[in-house]
Amino acid sequence: MRVNHPFRPNASPSNAPLLEVEHLRVHYGAIVAIKDVSLRVCQGEIVAMIGANGAGKTTTLKTLAGLLPVASGAIRFAGNSLLEMPAEKRVGEGISLVPEGRAIFPTLTVLENLELGAYLHRHAPTMRESIEDIVGLFPRLGERMRQEAGTLSGGEQQMLAIGRALMSRPTLLLLDEPSLGIAPKLVQQIFEAIRRIASAGVTILLVEQNTRIALATSHRAYVLRTGEVAMQGVSSDLSQNPEVQAAYLGG
Repeated sequence: MRVNHPFRPNASPSNAPLLEVEHLRVHYGAIVAIKDVSLRVCQGEIVAMIGANGAGKTTTLKTLAGLLPVASGAIRFAGNSLLEMPAEKRVGEGISLVPEGRAIFPTLTVLENLELGAYLHRHAPTMRESIEDIVGLFPRLGERMRQEAGTLSGGEQQMLAIGRALMSRPTLLLLDEPSLGIAPKLVQQIFEAIRRIASAGVTILLVEQNTRIALATSHRAYVLRTGEVAMQGVSSDLSQNPEVQAAYLGG
């Protein structure tokens, strides 16, 4: 599955499940990092995972991307099991991760970083179209194409990390802490871009410490607590939940 023009609105959320996770359990050596996580993400949705540090949010995303082994449970993407699929093949199937901390290549230019995101389809016209779409989404990157990525601001590096992930033309984008260490003005720009990406039909699973903006951006959300799903629901409802307000919204 591919989105021909990832950032030009052409879709709305559906009830068709794209990602299904059932009773996921993940270990770090002898430590149980994920005890029991089940979640569902439908096509075109933005679904948030919120919770305290150490709740298992980043571990869940890394596992979905194929970077950590599964101890038990099931992961299905577009109806197919991912358990035996290596990380690079998951990218080819349409799953792309924007990792916490961005992990851009600082000594390469912005353009070179973007090109690396398209390593599975180095068809020149497709790459040019993808870069044009990303510049339309993040005009700042267009002004800095020949600049070394390490000289960008934190917000610009986050834009680059998202753009690099989008170069593979994913159907599911895994976003880990996109607001981390970024000036508030750029956070708003990045989350507006996330909404535009989703409005074009790219499904998004979002991990975000800023609970307020995560719930305001997403359709549904899961609250993780010590490696388990403690609560789930429509994001607007969860934002009014007294327990969520007390624990995560300062209410």
